[in-house]
Amino acid sequence: MKRTAILISGGGSNMVRLCEDMTGDHPARPVLVLSNDPAAAGLTKASAMGIATAAVDHRAFGKDRAAFEAELLRHLEAADPDIICLAGFMRVLSADFVSRYEGRILNIHPSLLPKYKGLNTHSRAIEAGDTEAGCTVHLVTAELDDGPILGQAKVAIVPEDVPDSLAAKVLVEEHRLYPEVLRAFATSLG
Repeated sequence: MKRTAILISGGGSNMVRLCEDMTGDHPARPVLVLSNDPAAAGLTKASAMGIATAAVDHRAFGKDRAAFEAELLRHLEAADPDIICLAGFMRVLSADFVSRYEGRILNIHPSLLPKYKGLNTHSRAIEAGDTEAGCTVHLVTAELDDGPILGQAKVAIVPEDVPDSLAAKVLVEEHRLYPEVLRAFATSLG
């Protein structure tokens, strides 16, 4: 079984779907849900699912990203994950952090990468007049939202869409795609 840590910042809906899927014949199991926000609702959901949780409040570190990441690493090293899944984790990780787990960190991003890296992806797609949007699961590299693509899912953008309605449609696909890609990725690790 591949030990999987999941990093979140908010409600944790993708984390919940990943954990619900990691049962039965799935080659991975959740061992830690870690957040940069002690008040993240996803921590309560993970605890209710019987998964170990931890929080490292990034605000306490100010601009000292190295100290924040050292504390994240302390929790991760204790959990000894084979795979790390970023699921709505809203902190940019340094190249040093990423290199420690190179080739083993997955992220889900709410756009069809390489389009719309960063934030406000849904409004940017609508403003550009795109006819489709979606989500991407990719390997994390030191470059923001840039690693090799492991899977994508598309949704149509209709004239009535606003950022919130598009986000809701994309989230449905995220909940389907991320567990599917994690299962394949964990299987590929042998």
